[in-house]
Amino acid sequence: MSTPTSAPSVRSILIIGASRGLGYAMAKEFVERGWRVFGTVRAPGTPLHTLAAERRDMLEIAVLDMTDREQILALRGHLSGRRFDIVFVNGGIANHSPGDTMAEVSTEEFVQVMITNVLGVMRAVEALGVLAGPGGVIGVMSSGQGSITNNTNGTNDIYRASKTALNQSMSSYAGRHADGGRAFVLMAPGWIRTEMGGSKAPFGVEEAIPQIVDVLVAQQGAVG
Repeated sequence: MSTPTSAPSVRSILIIGASRGLGYAMAKEFVERGWRVFGTVRAPGTPLHTLAAERRDMLEIAVLDMTDREQILALRGHLSGRRFDIVFVNGGIANHSPGDTMAEVSTEEFVQVMITNVLGVMRAVEALGVLAGPGGVIGVMSSGQGSITNNTNGTNDIYRASKTALNQSMSSYAGRHADGGRAFVLMAPGWIRTEMGGSKAPFGVEEAIPQIVDVLVAQQGAVG
């Protein structure tokens, strides 16, 4: 008599910042691959809500302003009994005039970019990374523009500085949690045609997202 085997558990991902662009495309790809997705948005009425209406069995949504520390902590409390295979934080804005140098950008706009792209992202990682189970993955959406070596044309000062700061902050986080049994990913997806990337970008979302998802999935269990 054969021994019955239990069905494999469904894998899950928490995506912070999934209302549009790459975050939404990631959520859609993971759902299509049979993952359960918990995604956050800043306001109702997003494409993620439309997807959730079609796939209520695989997708949950919470409203979160990543720049609000209290909202991040409230979400952690709400999810305290859950564990995810991947926790991924996708957040980023550019200043209104990307050509502005540090001498030209207003203090207010500089601060807003840094709060959103660095402080907000890392607060989410610090608070929600604990929800990644053993062998899981904690990742953030960075950018190749955060590379100091690759900055040969001196453009996009403010956005570049924010992503460089994010990379350094995530490296510090990884160093503090090196013995936690989780993998850490700084994802630089390339120049992609999104609302932020613009129409001149060489790669479409449909080309880039499956590769991004493949990288994240492959990192599961990478740290013993």
